[in-house]
Amino acid sequence: MKYTGIELLWLFLLYSFLGWTLETAAGTIRQKRFVNRGFTTGPFCMVYGVAAVVMTAALQELRGSFLFLFLGCMVVGTAVEWFAGKLLERLNQKKWWDYSEKRWNFDGYICAQYSLLWGILGTVTVRWGDGLLVGLCRLLPSFVSSLLTLGAAGMLFLDMAASAATVWHMKRHTEKKETDAEKLQQLNSRLALATARLGSRLEARVARRMEQAYPLILEVSEQFGRQKVFAGGCGFYKLFWLFLIGAFLGDVVETIFCRLTAGVWMSRSSLVWGPFSIVWGLAIAAATALLYKDREKPDRHLFVIGTVLGGAYEYICSVFTELVFGKVFWDYSKIPFNLGGRINLLYCFFWGIAAVIWIKNLYPLFSGWIEKIPVLWGYAITWMLVAFMAVNIAVSSMALVRYDRRAEGRPPRNAVEQLIDERFNDTRMEKIYPNALSR
Repeated sequence: MKYTGIELLWLFLLYSFLGWTLETAAGTIRQKRFVNRGFTTGPFCMVYGVAAVVMTAALQELRGSFLFLFLGCMVVGTAVEWFAGKLLERLNQKKWWDYSEKRWNFDGYICAQYSLLWGILGTVTVRWGDGLLVGLCRLLPSFVSSLLTLGAAGMLFLDMAASAATVWHMKRHTEKKETDAEKLQQLNSRLALATARLGSRLEARVARRMEQAYPLILEVSEQFGRQKVFAGGCGFYKLFWLFLIGAFLGDVVETIFCRLTAGVWMSRSSLVWGPFSIVWGLAIAAATALLYKDREKPDRHLFVIGTVLGGAYEYICSVFTELVFGKVFWDYSKIPFNLGGRINLLYCFFWGIAAVIWIKNLYPLFSGWIEKIPVLWGYAITWMLVAFMAVNIAVSSMALVRYDRRAEGRPPRNAVEQLIDERFNDTRMEKIYPNALSR
């Protein structure tokens, strides 16, 4: 079953609300008082919404098998929960929840019993929940459903932005405290003063709610030190350069692997300009951001994370590219222990091994090289490369869309599409994407 963008957004909002209801009820029972769970002030717990939408979009083809659907939902839900925990910790430098006291936990953010719960909830969601909730959406006039959905999404976005700003301020407040007198000296008008007071009240309210719902964020956690070098620590500049390095190395490794296994040289690039594999680049950047604090932990810890998250990541990438571009860029159907031809057990193990090698051996090496770039030159080159990659990704996306539409016999609709057809005809696209098959 295929859903429109509005319907997926509708599902995200409803599942976020249902997740908030579940979390709030459970937290209220445990703490014997009402607690407003979730990152935002409103009745939304976005972890559930994100997990549900990913399950809906990525696992439709598994609906015919309860076992594989259950396992897929369990993996997706667990991965989303772990990613959310790591992301919030990166934002505030504190843990928001901790399952360390539960049996078979991993990293304190996930554990076996909640992974099983994710599998159950996800199976119910994909098999029955999606159809019921989308059916409710379709009962409303299209204009009304779109207005309600977009309006609620807009309010949630503003709520999320305010909550993120509050969390960021809470982190900075622990690093440097300012007196009210110092703050008031920065105000030059009554309007500014009133605005500041209102903002402080809202911020204090959000902070109190978060502290009550997630007591662990009050505990002191490791702070990332700031270095007077280019791309010090693990911020945007470091991650962007690692994305580029990972995209290039991933393309090179896959090209050599194909030569050794298939006996042919073929392009493995994701983009029309340059040897870059976006899947590998994003994987390297995400792995670095999520595992930066775990770089000193045992190899088995990193291997398990890499195996599970790498498999989930590759599966989602396969579904996404097929839905967006109408092409299948890899197919493992002939390899044992595959899942829908999108992933297989052997390559999942490769993801785990790659995570260990990257974090333990390659990351320190590349990180040191990046930090040796002169500061001013580093900033200038970075933003030129950002602009280049943005244009490269945009043009590649348009070329792939037109490649698929030409296969369907659909002519160009405007001058831009005509130019794309001229510059990136079928012959050139087949050379760049030799494994891209229509499905």
